[in-house]
Amino acid sequence: MSEDNPIKITTPARREAEAAVRTLLQWAGDDPNREGLVDTPARVARAFEQWFAGYREDPLEFLERTFEEVEGYDEMVVLRDIRLESYCEHHLAPILGKIHIGYMPDKRVVGISKLARVADAYSKRLQIQEKLTAQIANCIDDALQPKGVAVVIEAEHQCMTTRGVHKPGVLMVTSSMIGAFRQGSDTRREFLSFIGNPASRNNS
Repeated sequence: MSEDNPIKITTPARREAEAAVRTLLQWAGDDPNREGLVDTPARVARAFEQWFAGYREDPLEFLERTFEEVEGYDEMVVLRDIRLESYCEHHLAPILGKIHIGYMPDKRVVGISKLARVADAYSKRLQIQEKLTAQIANCIDDALQPKGVAVVIEAEHQCMTTRGVHKPGVLMVTSSMIGAFRQGSDTRREFLSFIGNPASRNNS
């Protein structure tokens, strides 16, 4: 497993997880035994298996198969507008948005669906956006050893829009630039132009 994977812990039995959900429902002020809620604990447990499937995946494994027959191609590869669905580790509230990934190959490339799988594997864990951005970029850099990697995430945090300050429509933008993208301002600008330059768009 990659070193980014969380430390292994003892997983409670499903019945314990469902009991915890029933406790929360009762604490919120409802009756977990009423008709509409009686099956909710089981549904929530199944939902958690999907929402947090990333804990059971090693993102590096998605990048193990690469291709070297690229006719010398060494320009930028960009995958933009990857759907982001994650959850805030502070409130368990959804983080929804887009992930943009770019890299400059050094003799080998990877199937583009694998980049999206890497993004999903890290997203389907409890997260903060800054860490998520760095994890995706570092994983691609470690596995492919390209000339450079760039990752930009634009996301709305429901812990901010549905509680607390209640500010809907606010996007958080984070970036991680490695190698050629950090060192070369022209390369960085080209990548940002490909993805629509979130910073400029949000200031317009």
